[in-house]
Amino acid sequence: MVAAVVVAIVVSGVGLFAFARVQWPAFNSSNVTQAVTTVLQFVALAALGCSIYLLRRRKWVTGARVLSWAALSGLVTATLGMPLAATKLYLHGISVDQEFRTQFLTRLTDSAALRDMNYADMPPFYPAGWFWIGGRVANLLGMDGWEAFKPYAIASLAVAAVVALVLWSELVRSDLAVLVATASTVIVLAYGSPEPYGAVIALLIAPALVLAWGALDPVRAFGGDDYQKRARQGWGAVVGTGLFLGIAATFYTLYLGLAAFAVTVMAVVAALLAKRAQGSWRGTVPVLVRFVSIAVIAGVVALIVWAPFLLDVLGGGSTAGSGSATHYLPDTGASLPLPMFHMSLIGLLCLLGSVWLIGRATSSRRAQALGLGVVSVYLWFLASMAFTAMGNTLLAFRLEVILLVLLGTAGAFAFVDFSRWISLASSDNPNVRRVLVAVGALGALAFTQNIPQLLANDITVAYTDTDGNGERADQRPPGAASYYAEIDETLRSQLGGERDDHVVLTADTALLAYYPYFGFQALTSHYANPLADFAGRAAAIEEWSELESADELLSAWDSLQWRAPDAVVFRQGAEGYTLRLAEDVYPNDPNVRRYTVTFPETLFDDPRFTITDVGPFAVVTRAEGA
Repeated sequence: MVAAVVVAIVVSGVGLFAFARVQWPAFNSSNVTQAVTTVLQFVALAALGCSIYLLRRRKWVTGARVLSWAALSGLVTATLGMPLAATKLYLHGISVDQEFRTQFLTRLTDSAALRDMNYADMPPFYPAGWFWIGGRVANLLGMDGWEAFKPYAIASLAVAAVVALVLWSELVRSDLAVLVATASTVIVLAYGSPEPYGAVIALLIAPALVLAWGALDPVRAFGGDDYQKRARQGWGAVVGTGLFLGIAATFYTLYLGLAAFAVTVMAVVAALLAKRAQGSWRGTVPVLVRFVSIAVIAGVVALIVWAPFLLDVLGGGSTAGSGSATHYLPDTGASLPLPMFHMSLIGLLCLLGSVWLIGRATSSRRAQALGLGVVSVYLWFLASMAFTAMGNTLLAFRLEVILLVLLGTAGAFAFVDFSRWISLASSDNPNVRRVLVAVGALGALAFTQNIPQLLANDITVAYTDTDGNGERADQRPPGAASYYAEIDETLRSQLGGERDDHVVLTADTALLAYYPYFGFQALTSHYANPLADFAGRAAAIEEWSELESADELLSAWDSLQWRAPDAVVFRQGAEGYTLRLAEDVYPNDPNVRRYTVTFPETLFDDPRFTITDVGPFAVVTRAEGA
């Protein structure tokens, strides 16, 4: 696994460096990058096919494994890196969700301390694992957090893909592992890559569930003289499952919840099988011991990033009235996803997988593990829809990529099994085998080369958003973010010290994604730390806009329970200085209502404030000691 990670890092690093050496046209205005991407994907898939052939024939096994690692990481790098080669931004640019993710990476690039992405003097609520590692990578490379986001995201996906391949190689035949890992990788690239810190867990979840089913050891439920021997085996899988769940907890809470729920379902099923086989509940004790061991290992690993937040809550930090991350119900979360009935390549693969899961449910432990994972996803969807009656959701719509990965992985196994059966039915006719191989290879190429088109909207935003250098990659006039560098200069010259010494109130929170100032208020309550009292801060800002003098404003700031702003970055409006704020209006969809708060300019007409006009912005700083 260590060797595979090194290979993935080298391949992705060299690939991204090479892509950056050429002046490519923008993806949204030219087909050149799509053409080059297709060529590179073809080469990577051909290399993967070659590695499968060599592993199948047991020829040059070590070289074939290295080739599979290099080809799979190259496939990830080409599929994402080439379409984004002419921009410094990652998929979806710096807009909406990607804004707070970039802000988090910028925060942890500025300092290795576990601090909230936005609020001062507060531990992070969102798991910091992926972002902390990215911050250390950015420091090592001497890059700003926003600029490191794209190469780090692509490289981390390449690494996760080869780690999944190595894990699969320990669970199934090496040639089959390459095939299955490739299928799950292209599915995650197509449907999960805009959220890279979740995508790395999505890549690992299928082999992790197979590992978990082995850890709970349902085979011993059938009894026999070797029951006690079997009960003593499989502890490596217990440790591996616990580590996976712990890592998931440090990366993405929702995927942890689904994975932990799936493992719980497995434990219940294994316990029932053990009870039936042994004739008493005593037979369930080994299952319970393993399940508790997995939970303990996962909990210890999770504390690496969760300990500061939990200690703050236990120490009296209030989360009442704050945090609305689960207040979102798009139409995709209001019905059960049934991708196996979609008229597409992914739909066909999921249909094959569904048939295989049902048909092999009693004879294949892989089918049992993946099938229980699929059942867990559907149960989560049902629970999420039921929770809407209580004013909340479980964000089930974000689990569609997990469902596709599980069904797609099963589909890859199904294709191999069905091909074997067809070949046997034709008396191992070599022509039939060649046709089956050709159909599989062409299907893989057809789906893979279409991934940039599936991601076209996200890629376009990466070219149309203004980056941290104040430039748009499509060479069109930049937006208001082009003034951020001047705003930063103004703040640093007037406030002094380091950026993270200061709290800035602004509705243009993309500024904080590029420069690590702390914010007084987050973009929306859905991204806000539950300890921050988002609603209380919003109410305070509205109250300040109604004050009549600088004395009243400064007095209000001095009486705050939170750190007061050292500066405010307004937009200039016809009636004064404006801030565009947000409030949660769930269960409506959209779930956010934007509204504008206007401050009279006379409120800052005082020597204790310095006002600087920067483009469409008005930067107001508070004098030291005022």
